[in-house]
Amino acid sequence: MADPTLNLQQAGAQTIMIPAWVNGVLAPMDKLEVHQLGVRHKAVSVFVMDGTSVLIQRRALSKYHTPGLWANTCCTHPHWNEDAGLCAVRRLEDELGIIGLRPMFRDQIEYRADVGGGMIEHEVVDLFVAAATAQTLRLDPNPDEVADTRWVDIYDLAAEVAHNPETFTPWLRIYLADHLDLVLTDRDEVLPD
Repeated sequence: MADPTLNLQQAGAQTIMIPAWVNGVLAPMDKLEVHQLGVRHKAVSVFVMDGTSVLIQRRALSKYHTPGLWANTCCTHPHWNEDAGLCAVRRLEDELGIIGLRPMFRDQIEYRADVGGGMIEHEVVDLFVAAATAQTLRLDPNPDEVADTRWVDIYDLAAEVAHNPETFTPWLRIYLADHLDLVLTDRDEVLPD
């Protein structure tokens, strides 16, 4: 198996500090080290929905873990001291070029999953849902983050995940299996006032 550190070094990546629990205290910690050690840390996940259709992304092949796998609309780690809601808005734009949506906080989820390459995601996730119209939502995916996107009915997606789990990220499998009720919401609840 390739050394994930090498992928980061080859990409010229800088050290990214994210909020993680070190000896029970939230502190900034290097993102790669967090994943290598399986340290519990903060994360943000966003589902952009049009009714029961969800926008999903296939992770870029250059990602240091789970490259090429399908995931929810976007997921990330907030910077140290970054508000989760602002992080959700930032990453929609950074990953997919989506602007103008107001993700609504749904709940906090904790999970632990092996993501391959000797890495563990042990995340405390702030989960957000944003309403959009698939036909008019402008996308401009960042190729360093996203290899492909598609809209799919969430129930069809759940069936795809059950049939071919290896093509989806562990966290998407967990969200669909255990937290589908948080993703599905009345469209009026997530539309801006």
